[in-house]
Amino acid sequence: MNIVVCVKYVPDATADRQFESDNTVDRVGVDGLLSELDEYAVEQALQIKEKAGDDTEVTAVCIGPEKAVDAVRKALQMGADKGIHVVDDAIAGSDAVATSLVLAKAVEKAGPADLVVCGMASTDAVMSVVPAMLAERLNLPQVTLASVIETQGDQVRVKRDGDTATEVIGATMPLVLSVTDQSGEARYPSFKGIMAAKKKPLETWSLSDIGVDAGDVGLSVAWTAVEETTPRPPRTAGEIVKDEDGSGATALTEFLASKKFI
Repeated sequence: MNIVVCVKYVPDATADRQFESDNTVDRVGVDGLLSELDEYAVEQALQIKEKAGDDTEVTAVCIGPEKAVDAVRKALQMGADKGIHVVDDAIAGSDAVATSLVLAKAVEKAGPADLVVCGMASTDAVMSVVPAMLAERLNLPQVTLASVIETQGDQVRVKRDGDTATEVIGATMPLVLSVTDQSGEARYPSFKGIMAAKKKPLETWSLSDIGVDAGDVGLSVAWTAVEETTPRPPRTAGEIVKDEDGSGATALTEFLASKKFI
């Protein structure tokens, strides 16, 4: 079985994130890491591999600048067998449509995939649409937002939790699968895994390597774009409600109501 897991390098949410002059996210001058939601995708890919046997291979694919290779290395340290990093200056500013195009071409070049696994969303854009777009481009069925995944041979059965009901969905590989953060805690790379990752194959591809025209990606052809950004305002002193005469409860209620918290 050939499993491809798509991972993304995102700005660290705890760091001071910035925007470029064209309102795209600065992915070079800030600290980044493997998207936490994609760690769940890697974990489920590895669990499926462990159940299927040693003839199963997990390949981690990432698109991003030079530093994005760290996301691939993290997946390799967790247990993926090989990594692919697609890096090209023309990709900068790409939206979900172009991202799905590059991912699809990379998956196709990586070899026929029985299963393509994605996280439920990226922790920077949080659009949740790339898995569906990827399935359309690969002409594969999709099973999305899975919280429980079971496999038997080429059969996949998942549980998907909605706002009002829970669905159980079955599908036959090949397919595209996206998983939620309820699918199971992602493993931490062990020392052995970190050392082993250094010897695993990690390829770097450009757009020309996967047959994508530079004119089909980037900010200039994006269907969506950020028009304006506003810096986060500095933190101000809070308001203290005193209860010296027994009116504290009323004052607190009025304050919460004025802020529309209640």
